[in-house]
Amino acid sequence: MTEGSISVAASDSREQPATPRLQLRGIKKSFGGVQALKNVDFEVHAGEVVGLVGDNGAGKSTLIKTMSGAYIPDEGEILIDGQPVTITSPQDSTRLGIETVYQDLALCDNLDVVANLWLGREAYRDIIPGLLRVLDETEMEQRTSEVLKTLDVRIPSMRSPVATLSGGQRQCIAVAKTILRQPKVVLLDEPTAALGVAQTRQVLNLIRRLREQGLAVVVISHNLHDVFDVADRVIVMRLGQRAATFEIHNTTPERVVAAITGAEYGDVPKTAEGL
Repeated sequence: MTEGSISVAASDSREQPATPRLQLRGIKKSFGGVQALKNVDFEVHAGEVVGLVGDNGAGKSTLIKTMSGAYIPDEGEILIDGQPVTITSPQDSTRLGIETVYQDLALCDNLDVVANLWLGREAYRDIIPGLLRVLDETEMEQRTSEVLKTLDVRIPSMRSPVATLSGGQRQCIAVAKTILRQPKVVLLDEPTAALGVAQTRQVLNLIRRLREQGLAVVVISHNLHDVFDVADRVIVMRLGQRAATFEIHNTTPERVVAAITGAEYGDVPKTAEGL
């Protein structure tokens, strides 16, 4: 953890493996004269959901884009399962098992569920080896069905156009699309934004299923109620720094809000000692 950050431990928190699935150390990122990330540390373990929260401009989106390969840090290192890795593009991130689901979901409304999940990496079968091959619709439907069943995603039909699905179902399809790639880490950017109560519940249940599958999950959200519903820990970003860390079962939304605004600890972060 970055020097000067606050850590609040819980006696009843679930035990985590010693080595994080994804870890960032000393990450710095500037845009011109603006330092967006200032020596930030971050970690998420397998089978854990971490809520990443903070006010607008706190640096959380920059941090996520660094994990996903959209931004290259100026300084610092990234580790997967304790091993240093180099991420200079989204392709590097995907190859290393990090998948990101942004708010826009990147789905094609005119295509059905199967086509969306397999877009750009379709399965084929040979008709004449070396000369002619066709889409293997059976294979794609079977694997799509398996992924949706594993995540407990319920939709009218795998052949329903995505445009006909609810917001919650669309969010689930976007996540299922990443699961086909067998990721180690899933990054979710505001997954419940603009969803109704029932749709939000569906997405939160999906996040729990990801944790049950042993994935490391990072959720960016402004909705603390949703974060407290599914997260194991909350990491607070403030002014480009990791300002505080809370175990979810040993804190309150009020304490997290205070850390976000700087009200509880003052504008200058204090160390955990003496708290």
